Amino acid sequence: MATEITHSNGGADSIAVPPSKTTAADATPEIRANAPGGLRVIRRNGKVTNFDANKIAVAMTKAFLAVEGGSAAASRRVHDLVQALTEQLCEALFRRNPAGGTIHIEEIQDQVELALMRSGEHKVARAYVLYREEQKRKRSEEAAKKQTAKPEHLVNIVRADGSTQPLDVERLRRLVGEACSGLEAVTVDSILDDTCRNLFDGVKERDVSQALVMSARTLIEKEPNYSHAAARLLMDMLRREALGFLAMDTSVATQAEMGERYSEYFANYIKRGADLELLDKRLTQYDLPRLGAALKPERDLQFTYLGL
Repeated sequence: MATEITHSNGGADSIAVPPSKTTAADATPEIRANAPGGLRVIRRNGKVTNFDANKIAVAMTKAFLAVEGGSAAASRRVHDLVQALTEQLCEALFRRNPAGGTIHIEEIQDQVELALMRSGEHKVARAYVLYREEQKRKRSEEAAKKQTAKPEHLVNIVRADGSTQPLDVERLRRLVGEACSGLEAVTVDSILDDTCRNLFDGVKERDVSQALVMSARTLIEKEPNYSHAAARLLMDMLRREALGFLAMDTSVATQAEMGERYSEYFANYIKRGADLELLDKRLTQYDLPRLGAALKPERDLQFTYLGL
């Protein structure tokens, strides 16, 4: 960039002034975190957010307050120490991740503990550790309450024969749990909560199964693995139809339960198909129990939603 200076005699000179630059070392943690390739934090619920150095400073300040009391909030020593430790910790994180990327919140908190210990603030570090343990305990209690919580309003479902019965929430949880088993970034509550919000008293039994499938399907855009979960829930509907066709008990039809009954179902299906003249009667002459035992129910789990 050139700057023009005008003299009193009317002449002008051009002086080259180099443009100002902000180096990576001069940039604040906030600038580096939000710049392309910056650090992002994986929260405990799986969400990913931008790295925020202020949250580290707040956590350290709370630890000092727990040890030194309210006077620590106005202490210049505490303020300067927290600022210095926060900057050191951020420098270490960015140095270990020069190209940016993601880091789990637990790893950041481990580094906070380490920074406090290295600075000689052992009591503060202990207070921080105790705070983390207390928060962990609270999260566990909340999760346990949510797991065992009973629905506030009893929902009755209408079966195919017109009879009504209470919605079996525990069976739904087992069913969705099976559907989510082994899938990363897929949770039971995300499907079950959305399903229960859309149910009403007097809903048809088949519509409950359909609601589960739809809830899982709407999450595929956020996480592709929900496609496998949706397929497994759709298979629950197909299993019920298949068992009903053979007049078998449809109330016992989760993937694990069905795996134990495939051999029985296979033999009944061949015989039923032959009786209806849909299959050749000579098929009934085979060793159907042996063929049924060779079926591998775990292969059902390989389907995606579009595959069904």
